[in-house]
Amino acid sequence: MDQTTRHSLKEDRLHGDNAFPLAAYWMEPGELGAPVLDCHWHAEAEFFYVLEGEVLFQIDTDYFPVKAGEAVYIDGGDIHAGHALGESACSFCAVVFDTHLLASASYDAVQERMISPLQDKKRTFPRHIKPSSEWERSLLEHLRAIMNACGKQGTGYEAAVKGRFYLMLHEVAAAGGWCNRSETSSADTTKIDRLKKAIAYMQQHYHRPLRIAEIAEQIPMSEGQFCRFFKAMTRQTPIEYLNAYRIRQAAELLLHADRTISAVALDVGFDHMSYFVKVFRKTMKCTPSQFRKKLSDSAERR
Repeated sequence: MDQTTRHSLKEDRLHGDNAFPLAAYWMEPGELGAPVLDCHWHAEAEFFYVLEGEVLFQIDTDYFPVKAGEAVYIDGGDIHAGHALGESACSFCAVVFDTHLLASASYDAVQERMISPLQDKKRTFPRHIKPSSEWERSLLEHLRAIMNACGKQGTGYEAAVKGRFYLMLHEVAAAGGWCNRSETSSADTTKIDRLKKAIAYMQQHYHRPLRIAEIAEQIPMSEGQFCRFFKAMTRQTPIEYLNAYRIRQAAELLLHADRTISAVALDVGFDHMSYFVKVFRKTMKCTPSQFRKKLSDSAERR
């Protein structure tokens, strides 16, 4: 699949397959200041590696800048998003995986001392990984090797990926670099739960007209309170988030050549074709018809 259709990291997507629940996603440089990763979450864990540029990254209620050559670890269930910073465009690779991929077949020392605590967030990777120490540089080197193996997918690459993960666990353990994120303040938990509920409602009902007041009722908040809360948490208005989500769904539907563009627009909640084209162009930097042609040309070259 073309990379422009893969970057959304849809929350209901199966990353990899049941036999190897891991997938890597590459995002090409985008517009400065625009979201490079819309606010979302998934049950799987994730390593986010900045290839070029700089990203203001959000995890739950925390924000911090991440530069090229640095990485972020996101525990399963954490809300996260990213916005491009600085004067250069940003590109990244996200490695999303189910931590059960690392589980031992029997309850051995690795499972007891490393995998179970990782899954419980009691002994997890540092949030922001920088090349500031030897062991962190080793983590980044292993992560780049994982990305390279996932990109090439040569015979037996799964063993190389899994082996690198175990070496990363060893590096953190040997350096005493574990973090305990098993507890969150009640105030932050309330905010995160409210945001998740609002986002889930939008994702469940995006295909029909949605009023802001209707979404706000789910929390519940007044419409004004909700707009301020949502913008503070995501740096997007509810409408900006909803439209971005709709366009990601439209991009997936445009893969099917038998679907007309007008039908796709209606299926993702746009009543007016002109508005759909305007929002699509702003988000994807091309019109729906240009996007479909780009997909067709890419398929012909393969």
